Amino acid sequence: MALLTRIRGPRDLDRLTPAQLAALAEEIRTFLVEEVSKTGGHLGPNLGVVELTIALHRVFDSPRDRILFDTGHQSYVHKLLTGRQDFSRLKMKGGLSGYPSRAESEHDVIENSHASTVLGYADGLAKANKIQGHRDRPVVAVIGDGALTGGMAWEALNNIAEGTDLPVVIVVNDNERSYSPTIGGLANHLSTLRTTQGYERFLSWGKDALQRTPVVGKPVFDTLHGAKKGLKDFIAPQGMFEDLGLKYIGPIDGHDLQALESALTKARGFGGPVIVHCITEKGRGYHAAENNDEDRFHAVGVIHPDTGLPVKSSGKDWTSVFGEEMVALGRERHDIVGITAAMLHPVGLAPFAKAYPDRIFDVGIAEQHAAVSAAGLATNGLHPVVAVYATFLNRAFDQVLMDVALHRLGVTFVLDRAGVTGTDGASHNGMWDMSILQVVPGLRLAAPRDADQLRAQLREAVEVGDAPTVVRYSKGTVGPAVPALGKIGGMDLLRGAADEDADVLIVSVGALAQTCLETAELLAAQGVTSTVVDPRWVKPVDPALPGLAARHRLVVTVEDNGRVGGVGTAIAQSLRDADVDVPLRDFGIPQEFLDHASRGEILEEIGLTAPAIAAKVLATVGERTQVG
Repeated sequence: MALLTRIRGPRDLDRLTPAQLAALAEEIRTFLVEEVSKTGGHLGPNLGVVELTIALHRVFDSPRDRILFDTGHQSYVHKLLTGRQDFSRLKMKGGLSGYPSRAESEHDVIENSHASTVLGYADGLAKANKIQGHRDRPVVAVIGDGALTGGMAWEALNNIAEGTDLPVVIVVNDNERSYSPTIGGLANHLSTLRTTQGYERFLSWGKDALQRTPVVGKPVFDTLHGAKKGLKDFIAPQGMFEDLGLKYIGPIDGHDLQALESALTKARGFGGPVIVHCITEKGRGYHAAENNDEDRFHAVGVIHPDTGLPVKSSGKDWTSVFGEEMVALGRERHDIVGITAAMLHPVGLAPFAKAYPDRIFDVGIAEQHAAVSAAGLATNGLHPVVAVYATFLNRAFDQVLMDVALHRLGVTFVLDRAGVTGTDGASHNGMWDMSILQVVPGLRLAAPRDADQLRAQLREAVEVGDAPTVVRYSKGTVGPAVPALGKIGGMDLLRGAADEDADVLIVSVGALAQTCLETAELLAAQGVTSTVVDPRWVKPVDPALPGLAARHRLVVTVEDNGRVGGVGTAIAQSLRDADVDVPLRDFGIPQEFLDHASRGEILEEIGLTAPAIAAKVLATVGERTQVG
């Protein structure tokens, strides 16, 4: 790593010869494989942008020139070139973030790990530069072909194109993949651009050949050259971009440093919006990634660097339980279809797609479209299951409300990675869904506590044909089954007796059931009796809950969701509406953007552990006893 250790900032790249730059690229790839294999992280995307990132930092002067990365999972090379080379605690508490982070460096402008936003930022930054008189400061937006499938990207492109004097350089990092292979009309267009020989090469040949032809050669060449726009669309249809008013350069070999620097230098000097189309290879230089057809090691856990195999295997995870049950449901019901937003494998729909290829729809990074398309499918008699990460459903809230719920359509939304996810940081914690969905009329929301309940509640959800249903579950390994002792209304009784009063009613939501049972044990050790129930369906509030609450001195809700507007808030309102005057103490995630750390570390920090909950409940019970 002789060269890499000498790089403390982007300008250190200026002193390197072409041969040294090529050697630096190989050093960076070796570093990434060695370090990311120890911690886990986004490996494939970063292996694919090594030369591109070097070229960007040689041509542009960051942070004076703003370099932005869409989604940001491909920013590891950028971190290395801007002086951040300690990857020993990548994505861990106190270590580097897996995404750009303003707290880490002045070179990180935005912390965007929700896709398709970077062009909107670029538009605003460039307009601000113009107003402030900074006309010599280009804004560079690096966006993948996957992120370009998002509607927000095209809204931004439409606006950027209007600013003909705005120096915005849009670098399309085209590796034919987001997580899995990119699909859709735009992907087909980019594919055409990749495989064409290109207009300039054709024109160069034509010039030589035709001008050697006596009499008619030069007039024919002039005609072809005059018809440049139409010919370019025929030979290399970059016209889609140019029709928007955007200068197009490319396709460029994204691993050829000289070609990249030449293209980026031309783009920098143009003075207006330019698209530089770069063809890269995700996972480049790492045999295990290059041969992984699923996602080219988009994101990995701890792996053996030589083989790419996981160092240790974990138990069955929530995602695979959902995937298996979807295949079973698809076999039983031909009206069930699956929808995903460019995450077929991450959300567990790949087995369903393999079994029923005509009943799966990958819409690209377009959650809003996914919801409305699902509404159309449901209108015509099918039952769509839309599987996305919980944090990404935020982007489709209006469509859930106005296009699905308003029309009373049977669409099931399955939210993977709900609650605290941890290592991917603030943008990936799925802590908003149970709050924002509370306001949707008619919507029903399930929070399974274990694998058996996930299977059962998914089946219950797809039976609903006149309202949207939501099933949300955690990230990672499923814990042991938590059996029910009986029923109280529609709720599962996990501890206590249905016909006996107790001091505290603990309402357990989702994967925190084991935590609630441990809390009850700690309370019992201090002479405080408790009843623990799992509502299973947390919206609407079970009608039997207010009556049950009236038989206790205190109600405690425990949820893996933001406290503001969550399940605790809904239950408190239901108690007020039923004139049940029992105090309620709600435990959940504080309404803050949480730094990256492990799930366990975050739960400890925010007090969502059995000892922390029990201590506060005991203090509350003690205070009320003294008052009484």
